[in-house]
Amino acid sequence: MKDKSVKSASHQHQAPFNFGKLFDPEASWDKDQLGDVLHWIRQVVGLICGLLWGTVPVVGAIWIVVFLVISSGIVYAYYSVILKVDEEEFGGHGALLQEGLFASITLFLLAWIIVYSLAHF
Repeated sequence: MKDKSVKSASHQHQAPFNFGKLFDPEASWDKDQLGDVLHWIRQVVGLICGLLWGTVPVVGAIWIVVFLVISSGIVYAYYSVILKVDEEEFGGHGALLQEGLFASITLFLLAWIIVYSLAHF
């Protein structure tokens, strides 16, 4: 029972997320924070690409590959160029590039299919 009170008290003292940290290469990141930021970047990219692909309209598997390249390129550039984090501290490139990948593919496909179907049929 004592563990619960200590755990809940520690959560109450966490500082709110600082949006200035998103572009600060000097900021310190823990694995969960960076993972969350990369996850949400992928979701935004997935939604934008899905809406764009459905509106244009484009069809074919090549556009899924284009989305994956764009999404992974943005995530890679963010953590390596903007934040300059040491990827080995966070499990390597594979772990960082996988953050939010499958959820963003789902969101991308859902947005693409819905917009394409509504706009062009």
